[in-house]
Amino acid sequence: MTAEPLLFRPLKVRGLTLPNRVVVSPMCMYSAHHGLANDFHLVHLGQYALGSTGLIFAEATAVCPEGRISPEDLGLWEDRQITPLGRITDFVHAQGGRIGVQLAHAGRKASTYAPWRGRGAVPDERGGWAVLGPDDQPYHEQLRTPTPMTADDLAAVPVAFARAARRAEIAGFDAVEIHAAHGYLLHQFLSPLSNSRTDEYGGPFENRVRLLLEVTRAVREAWPYHKPLFVRLSATDWAEGGWDLDQTALLAEWLSREGVDVLDISSGGLTPAQQIPVGPGYQAPMAARVKAATPDLAVMTVGMIDTPERAEGLLQNGDADLIALGRPLLGDPHWAQAAAQALGAALELPAPYARGARTT
Repeated sequence: MTAEPLLFRPLKVRGLTLPNRVVVSPMCMYSAHHGLANDFHLVHLGQYALGSTGLIFAEATAVCPEGRISPEDLGLWEDRQITPLGRITDFVHAQGGRIGVQLAHAGRKASTYAPWRGRGAVPDERGGWAVLGPDDQPYHEQLRTPTPMTADDLAAVPVAFARAARRAEIAGFDAVEIHAAHGYLLHQFLSPLSNSRTDEYGGPFENRVRLLLEVTRAVREAWPYHKPLFVRLSATDWAEGGWDLDQTALLAEWLSREGVDVLDISSGGLTPAQQIPVGPGYQAPMAARVKAATPDLAVMTVGMIDTPERAEGLLQNGDADLIALGRPLLGDPHWAQAAAQALGAALELPAPYARGARTT
């Protein structure tokens, strides 16, 4: 172990300096009303600032009403959603933290129940809605059959992402991430398994990546130059004939030319037929491949990184530049502080917590 753990070295991305490399992965909480953040989100996200996490990402936040995963998703499709989110960013900044937001459109996986409220599609009488997709293939027989997107539908997507990015700036976020993973709309266009179109948005690689590139350009133009832009990708569908790591590595090179700063590498979520060999740090080799393809970009890895030693090892190996955590931080919002102690790193704590820090 080095004297100065990489996990707790600062990282500068454009004009944003992160105090450490621990990142709260975007995690859907399904607790909003009409897309509006509330006290739950303030407490949920605020706890990570008190826990000295380097960067906090708010959950998948819909850029339009039909882009919600569930009726309870956060949103940034209208101006009244700015102020409640601004209350959260103000609190995080007051604790010395940094916070980003993931912008998303669920496509054919929209209008579904929150996990603890039911299974399958939400019917119209319970607040459900018609869904859109690249074609008319549903994700699952229990979900809605999507309406294939028209030229007008497609043109509206980059506009919606750009407008949401502008609202994110007004709300005070330090970073935005475009969600192009886990089987949601932009991933649906990337994968041959979910995109059977025969127009300029389907077929060969350059057509299937077109919508994501258009969204990226629109967001980069709308988002301040000095603030970083992340893109989350599923590196593979884990299914024969689907999106794979070779295509991800090539797309990463294309995204690097579009003003993207960080690639957030995850996997899966596109098809129920996926076969995922889950294990500790199982997605890190994919992040390492993307990092090798795009040495000018920072790369974030995620997935079963359960100990400080494992996180530090991935950084020391050069597999990634940032470590995103989900379940470990749900279980312990002060994970970063415990990790610093375990690795022998100095970590500045929020003043009200500093006097309770152990010195031995």
